[in-house]
Amino acid sequence: MKIGNIELKSDVVVAPMAGVTDLPFRLICRRFHKGLIVSEMVSVSALYYKDKKTAQLMRIEPVEHPMALQVFTADVEKLEVVMDVLNEQPNEILDFNMGCPAPKIVNNGEGSALMKTPKLAEQLLKMAVRKSLKPVTVKFRTGWDSSSINAIEFAKMAENAGVSAIAIHGRTREQFYSGTADWEMIRKVKEAVKIPVIGNGDIFTVEDAVNMKKQTGCDGVMIGRGLQGNPWILEEVDTFFKTGKQPNKPTLAERLAVSTDHFNNLLLYKGLHIAVLEMRKHAAWYFKGLNGASHYKNEINKAMTPERVLEILTQAFQ
Repeated sequence: MKIGNIELKSDVVVAPMAGVTDLPFRLICRRFHKGLIVSEMVSVSALYYKDKKTAQLMRIEPVEHPMALQVFTADVEKLEVVMDVLNEQPNEILDFNMGCPAPKIVNNGEGSALMKTPKLAEQLLKMAVRKSLKPVTVKFRTGWDSSSINAIEFAKMAENAGVSAIAIHGRTREQFYSGTADWEMIRKVKEAVKIPVIGNGDIFTVEDAVNMKKQTGCDGVMIGRGLQGNPWILEEVDTFFKTGKQPNKPTLAERLAVSTDHFNNLLLYKGLHIAVLEMRKHAAWYFKGLNGASHYKNEINKAMTPERVLEILTQAFQ
């Protein structure tokens, strides 16, 4: 798959997930993936006001490439001001979030709220394309709600605005992550535009990824929640796309090694206190399918020290 002038080595893309696809998580994904990874979304307003925490959020290590940096805003003027800062970042692609359903985002007219204001969305994308030194992409949903499905029109608008690729999550904002993703709408979007279309929604297995491509004709598949606790799916899907075969499932020892390394990444980049707290959600995902998963989840939720976290991980995967 090619996005603008960027030739990707895989048709699999790591989805941007707020509070999940941070640097420690992305480093784990990169062990199993040579394709595109999309960052957590970065606030244009935070960049405009030079928020110090945002600089850390935008940190990209050399091993992470190729990377897409995802931003969100509904303010054209602020976007124009920060484009120089965005051009200085080491990412290969600039991605726009127009699909986030979180209330704190949409209440500001950002994220998926922009599907209700396509003219503003068009202004933002045209500004980004005009000022960006890198290919611009956009991620959005099928519509705001079931009575306002406008993904096809939105995709055409984005293409005409000059974006190099689009990613579409097959749900409305109203659905959040409930129900079933509408792959048929992804197919219609793919048929409506000439730029690459990346399908997103309900990919939890290799079979899901294969079926997504078959049913929609999409150029790439984007995996989000299916990655949580299961970064191996990236390698499994990519290998199957290329060879028709699947690698062996990870052993308990491999699962322990990866979850431990993930925790060590958190310690390195976020410090002891935050690492212990954030590992609780990640450990719960890594524990899925284990005998005694509920017990280990309860135990790690009570852990207060790195030593205790590592002890529980070791017990879980022994």
